[in-house]
Amino acid sequence: MNEMTTTPQVTSRRAVVRVPSGPRSIEIVEAPVAEPGPAEIRVKIAAAAINPVDLGVAGGVFHQLGMVDQPDYTGLGWDFAGTVDAVGPGVELRVGTRVAGFIDGFDRDQGSHAEHLVVPAANAAVVPDGLDLVEAAAVPLNATAAAQLVDLLGEASGEARRLLVTGAAGAVGAYVAVLARDRGWQVTGMARAADEPFVRGLGVDFATDFGQNWDAVADAGALQENALRAVRDGGRFVGVQPASRLPEERGITVEVLFAHPDGALLAPLLARVTAGELPARVHAVTPLDDAAGAYQAMAKGGVRGRIVLVP
Repeated sequence: MNEMTTTPQVTSRRAVVRVPSGPRSIEIVEAPVAEPGPAEIRVKIAAAAINPVDLGVAGGVFHQLGMVDQPDYTGLGWDFAGTVDAVGPGVELRVGTRVAGFIDGFDRDQGSHAEHLVVPAANAAVVPDGLDLVEAAAVPLNATAAAQLVDLLGEASGEARRLLVTGAAGAVGAYVAVLARDRGWQVTGMARAADEPFVRGLGVDFATDFGQNWDAVADAGALQENALRAVRDGGRFVGVQPASRLPEERGITVEVLFAHPDGALLAPLLARVTAGELPARVHAVTPLDDAAGAYQAMAKGGVRGRIVLVP
């Protein structure tokens, strides 16, 4: 039986940019609380991570590419974790259920950096009891993207097992390293020397440079041409920059990741985070009101883990 509740709050706050020019252009605005439609849920957000793609939106990268056309302002944020506070027709999730997920796309007036968010129920996954919502907020986009990247990579074969993961100390790369190992790949993670203990802690080998003649490269670090050169003739390459897909060369199969929300895929990943099999790294927790400051801290770089906004 469907449940429908209406929050007594008639407006909800969200982080947006009107004229995107970096973190200083971020402001907090109020907008009416939306009601969920068929197959949708409304989430009262407890935590929402900041990702590199969010910096791109705030900086106007996607506006300049013609991918955003919002008359008033553009909403910020992809990842979210919180509790269901209203459901639309056809939804089995109950009010009060803890969920996490992410929203994709750029051309929207609201993102997850907000107090409330309406999303398709199929895009959200139930958060296991043992996982804190702040930690859960750092998982959805990165873990889902990693799982979808590994699906593009496919299973290792007897003749092709050696995989290099660039950016292995990063949010996506760390998940790729673990998930690819599960698919039979002999994984080496590439990162800075200071990140060696973390990368080896994932159960994979470690390198600080490309080397040569890898059977496959999962380019989570978005190193592009340099990473492609490290693949042997006839190998595999999976990139993470859809707008800059590399041309195939030397018989190398080139794939590129388009991450999309998938609650059914996310659910077991959250379970593995809860069990300690996958990392959930939170660098800092910052109030939503200081979104601009949090974005500035993220933009400085060198952050291991996610800065998480809490309304």
